[in-house]
Parts: sequence; structure tokens; C-alpha cells
Amino acid sequence: MWGFTVDDALISVRYARNLADHGAYAMNVGAPRTDGVTPLPWPFLLAMIARHTEALDVLFRAKALGLVCAGLVGARVGWKIGATSAAEVVKILAVVALATSLPVAAHVVSGMETCVALALVTFAATEDHDVARAVLAGVAAAFRPELLPWAFVLVALAAARRESRASWPRAALLVVLAGAPFLACVVARALAFGHAVPLAVAAKPSDAEHGLAYVGAAVVVSVGPIAAFAPLAVFRGLREGRSLGPCVVVAALVHLVVVVIVGGDWMPYARLVAPIVPGLVVAACELESPRVVGALRVTVAAVVGAFFLVTAGRKGRDVMHDREALVARARETLAPAKTIAALDIGWVSAASSAKLVDLAGLTDPEIAALRGGHTSKVIAPRILLDREVDVLLVYTTRNGAKLAAGEPAPLEGARAVEVRLLQSEVVQNRYRPTTFLPLGTQGAGYLVVERVGQMPETPR
Repeated sequence: MWGFTVDDALISVRYARNLADHGAYAMNVGAPRTDGVTPLPWPFLLAMIARHTEALDVLFRAKALGLVCAGLVGARVGWKIGATSAAEVVKILAVVALATSLPVAAHVVSGMETCVALALVTFAATEDHDVARAVLAGVAAAFRPELLPWAFVLVALAAARRESRASWPRAALLVVLAGAPFLACVVARALAFGHAVPLAVAAKPSDAEHGLAYVGAAVVVSVGPIAAFAPLAVFRGLREGRSLGPCVVVAALVHLVVVVIVGGDWMPYARLVAPIVPGLVVAACELESPRVVGALRVTVAAVVGAFFLVTAGRKGRDVMHDREALVARARETLAPAKTIAALDIGWVSAASSAKLVDLAGLTDPEIAALRGGHTSKVIAPRILLDREVDVLLVYTTRNGAKLAAGEPAPLEGARAVEVRLLQSEVVQNRYRPTTFLPLGTQGAGYLVVERVGQMPETPR
């Protein structure tokens, strides 16, 4: 899945480049700092490899970092599985199941912070020492805030599993330790931005119904929950307290509930569930269940994983190539623009150094506070004039070339924000479609809508 990435990865890259080159934690140089990256530490980590470097090169380095994390995770999982008492066939199938987990394979090299979170979660879920486990789990929650309940449950259950009265106060102290990195991020956000929660919380209101569908699909495609699905073995393991596996499974269940509550994620391949998969695969080998049952669980997981990796994974393997081609095409077209408005600003930030107006509100507090989801914000069209937007980019799945040529054709695939703006009197009177930038080979792409009389003529 090396060819997979997501648009948000380039948003983090823009922040990291501005931080490294200008000392500015902001989407736009010279603008006020904004809380546009949910994992607060991630841009600082990326900044170490982003100084005076092109955006796509930084993304490549982030993907390479993901490969390193994947290697560490694979070694850790193999070592821990090898030390269990499971049958050899179960161990082999468990490793195959992890190797075929599409969410892990895709998001460890997506260029996002998921690779770091996945490594931290895996090491925490397989760590024998309580303090080290608490630290690892806490840092993981700093990179992915929705992992905080998972960290608390894992640390508390693991520390108190020996049923000693003295263990519970110690467990409470370890929980506090696990929460410290997350609390540090909360305090830093409050001091720097005036709010304690990530801006994405306002930009993307949670939707439990979507979250339920998200988790339902993730449970199957990620393979980890299938491999570790052994309720009786988990219950016995918690009561006997001999291994960490049952604690890992319960913590993972809590994490799935949290993901339902936060409404899942718009990115493909179950990004929010990927970090818990390697730990569940190890737990599947630690659970004490009949040999045939254990072998059946991991066999089903491996088969299901292989099926989705071969089928659903195919579409994701060309994303990076298509993004690179889009950025290359867009550079000349967008070069004259001083301000660009778009819903997908990641790839735009790699194609242009212009000021960006984020119509999703992920990096813009004013737009994030508006009513609606990140693709359906009720944005007053006048904002394009107030912010002196030269170019409005609109995604379409068909007819983009016809619309750019002035031919009458229906606009297909555009999101609610884009449709509302295009239908407004402001845009119809002040802007004109001029160019179509194809994305891939299936007709999708971005319609370039330029403000009339504001940009100089450029060869197309």
C-alpha cells in the first residue's frame, strides 16, 4: 500500500514546513496561528525533516518514517507471538493476519501520524512493565486523542489484574501518568489557541450513526477484532490475571465504543481502528481457548484480511501517483493566485504557496464554528470577496472539462459547500470556470473557478 495517502497528510506537512522555515504554527505564513492539526506533537516531529524541503518530498519522508514504524511493530509482534504458548499454526496464521490487515498496511505509510500512534499502541499493549506501559499509552493518546480511554483502561486493568488491594492505588497513579501527555496537549492548546479541544471537533461534529457504520466495517476489514474474538477466554483471563491479552481486548472494545461516539472518520480503510490491530493479534495468541477454536479465529481473520487487501486495497494503491500528477498540473494554473479557497486544501498546499481559505474549517476557526459538517458548512458566499479569493476549487466526478469549456453540463460529485457557493449570486456574477484539473483517469478532478478580472492571463 505504499502508493496510498490522504489529503490531510499534506495539511500537516504545510504546518511542519511553516514551522521549520518560518517558525509559524499556522496554515498561512503571516496569518495568526491556528489549531489545524489534531495530533498536536505531529507537526513538530515532521518539522525535523521538513526544513527547506518541497511538500511532496516531506510527505515521502513521512511515509518512509511509517515504514520504519511498521518494521518495529512487525518485529515486536513476532517476538511477542513467538513467546506465547499458542500452537505453531496459530502463531503463523496470526502473523499472516497482521500482514494482511488493510488498515494497518495503508495507514502506516499514509504520511499521517497514524504510523507513530500504531507503534506506540503496539508497544504499550505488549509491554510487561507497568510504568513503561503507562508512558507509551499516554504518548499514544497525545498523538491520537480518542485513544485516551483505551490508555486508561489498558493501564488500569493491567496494573490491577492480580486482584491485590495494594494494586488499585498503584493502578490509579499509573492512570494519572498515562493521562499526563494528553493533559499537556490540552493545556498547550488552551494557552496557544484559546480552546482545549482540537479545532476538528468543531469542524467535524460527531455523528454516532456514522460512527456505528464505520466501526462495523472496521471490525471486519481490520482483522484484529476477529482474531481476538473470544469472550469466554477474555473473561477467564481477566479473572485469573495471568496474561496481558484479556486487558488488551477489553481496552480495544472500549476504543471501538469511543470511535462510535466520535463519529468515526472520513478517511478510507478505518484509520482510527488501525492502531489497536497489532496488539489484538498478539492477544489472540495469548488467550487460553481450545486449540481448534484459536486456529479457526486467526484463520478467518487471515482469509478476510487477504480478501480485502486484494480487492478494496486496489483502489488505494494509485492515490499518491494521482496526487503527484494533480499537483504537477496545478502548479502553473494556480501560480498567479494569491488566495485560493477549497474544501480539500492538502494537495493545494503542495501545489501553491498562496494563502488558503479552508472551506472545511479544519484550519480556520471562523469557518469551523459555522453550522454543518466539514463538507456542508453554511458559508456565506460573501466570504470569498471579503477574503479576496482569486480561485475557488470545486471537486467533481464528471463533466469538469465540459464546464471549464463553458458547455452546459450537470455538476456531479461536488460536496454541499461547493454546490451552495457555485449556485450563489456572488460566484455566478464574479467568478468563471476556466480550467479543469483531472485527478486520476476516471473523470474526477477539480474545476478551477477564477475571479473575473483578478488574475492575469496564463497559458493553459
